[in-house]
Amino acid sequence: MATTEELAEFVTDVSYREFSETTCEELKKRVLDSVGIGINALGHDPVDTVHQTVQHANPGDNCTLWGRNETASPVGAAMHNTALTRYLDFMDSFLAPGETPHPSDNIGAVIATAESVDASGMELLEGVGVAYEVQGELAWNAPVRDNGWDHVTHTVISATCGVAKLLDLDVETTRDAIGIAGTAHNALRVTRTGGINEWKGIASANAARNAVYAALLAKDGMEGPKNLFEGQKGWKQVISGEFDVELDPGCTRVHDVMTKRYVAETYAQSAVEGIIELAEQEDIDGSDVEAVHLDTFAGAKLIIGGGEGDRHEVETKAQADHSLPYMLAAALLDRKMGNAQYDPERIGRDDVQRLLRRVTVEEDEEFTERFEAGEMPARVTIELEEGTTHVVEKDAFEGHPTNSMDWAQIEEKFHKTAGMQFDDERRQSIIDVVANLESHGVDELVGCLE
Repeated sequence: MATTEELAEFVTDVSYREFSETTCEELKKRVLDSVGIGINALGHDPVDTVHQTVQHANPGDNCTLWGRNETASPVGAAMHNTALTRYLDFMDSFLAPGETPHPSDNIGAVIATAESVDASGMELLEGVGVAYEVQGELAWNAPVRDNGWDHVTHTVISATCGVAKLLDLDVETTRDAIGIAGTAHNALRVTRTGGINEWKGIASANAARNAVYAALLAKDGMEGPKNLFEGQKGWKQVISGEFDVELDPGCTRVHDVMTKRYVAETYAQSAVEGIIELAEQEDIDGSDVEAVHLDTFAGAKLIIGGGEGDRHEVETKAQADHSLPYMLAAALLDRKMGNAQYDPERIGRDDVQRLLRRVTVEEDEEFTERFEAGEMPARVTIELEEGTTHVVEKDAFEGHPTNSMDWAQIEEKFHKTAGMQFDDERRQSIIDVVANLESHGVDELVGCLE
């Protein structure tokens, strides 16, 4: 039986010395990927709204607001920088049968806290490792989506654990922090159902903010429920049901995390890759398409295929990046799926609005079984008006844990994302620091992000 004490003991037991070389590299990849995506998100309206609020509500000189040449409190920096890494929907994902959270949602809180205590690069990696391990174990063993809770209900706990590690809290104080965070900050699934709005891309930033605040309260002496999970009317009884975890001090869950190749919801990655390959291979003109049909697994059908609200009514980015009909239509027409495909002008154009209404999505029970066994299957069928049919089937995509991106590919993605804001020299400085975090302090990393 998983207990709050077990989680707290795990946090205090984790040591960089127990990390394998490959685990260290995976953690560094997560940091570099998240920072690049975050820098790419600067200037988007919802992120700017968060920035404005942080300026007013969480001023301070402790922590860097990435790309702003400004500072805020650890709480404010966690909120702002997590909003950056999450907003574009280009972040990483952990693929569990019943839950697909984004462990990179922890990065902003962990880095902000690390900066506030002048942590070393090795200490930063410990905090990131803790957060990824807890996030993965909760997603795998205690999914909450079907009970009506959003996955950031996990994130507030995992981020608190990572932050507690950086604050060097003892077991009892870490229990307090986890208890405060997990009692007070459980998020409803309504965020991602029906008519989706911009809160979808900001909810995890709110969780990150709450995680840092909970840990700081505990650090300053606030007692929290020490039996969050196992207590009467606790997390298990109310939110998740009974579960157990197998937390590895080597923090190996990071190896099960995928990297997105396309700016699209996690479950769309294989289908988007497949339809782009098919459009290029067969030189398909979108205006000649009569119908597009996707066979997919249950989670994709539920979340982005129409199971939690009509996904054919698309007017905004928040709706578009959670609509399989839109993503497949835009990918077929443009043969790419990046930020430009979510511009309001692109979303409203007649060609994509026409084509997305010709896209159907259906669950294939075999594909659901294959997804639960570790694949991300998709079969795309395109029927042309003159009767020709083209089909492509994918087991996974570039960036899936079975076909993970190596360091060079992560670097390439980083140059494309951060390159929208930072020049070559600055990007190379960030790469050099992250690649050699063992030899650098967190101050050197955030110094590159001002």
